[in-house]
Amino acid sequence: MNYSQQFTSVEEATKKLESYCAYQDRCQKEVIRKLRDLGMIPLAIDQIVGHLIKENYLNEERFAKSFARGKFKIKKWGKRRIISELKQRDITKYNIATALKEIDEVEYLKTLDSLAKKRLGQISETNLQKRKKKLADYLLYRGWESHLVYGKLQELIA
Repeated sequence: MNYSQQFTSVEEATKKLESYCAYQDRCQKEVIRKLRDLGMIPLAIDQIVGHLIKENYLNEERFAKSFARGKFKIKKWGKRRIISELKQRDITKYNIATALKEIDEVEYLKTLDSLAKKRLGQISETNLQKRKKKLADYLLYRGWESHLVYGKLQELIA
């Protein structure tokens, strides 16, 4: 840590974190890590986090919702992966459940179907069992629920 970071005032840190949170939704864990990197003491961290929540710069429910939507739409992650990533960020069960409601069930199943078909077209393996395993591993790694993955395997690979 360099000296310029060590002596950041509470006002400076508050302004920096307001910009940090305004740019993109953040979770409290990210904000606290950023404040520690700025060399802030626990009392100042609590004060700044309280201010960010009060002024609605920091909102865990909003963060969880946008995280779930983004990871599903852009990265095509399944619900298991989204849940796991949100838990790592210390998001509450309530906020995780609320975030998952952002994902439309019909769109979810369509995405699984198109993702599985696209990936299957990329697998050059000729052995049927190895082909199934490669597709299953890929979909499971991306966080799709196993019952959906194995149902899709039955449908696509006879």
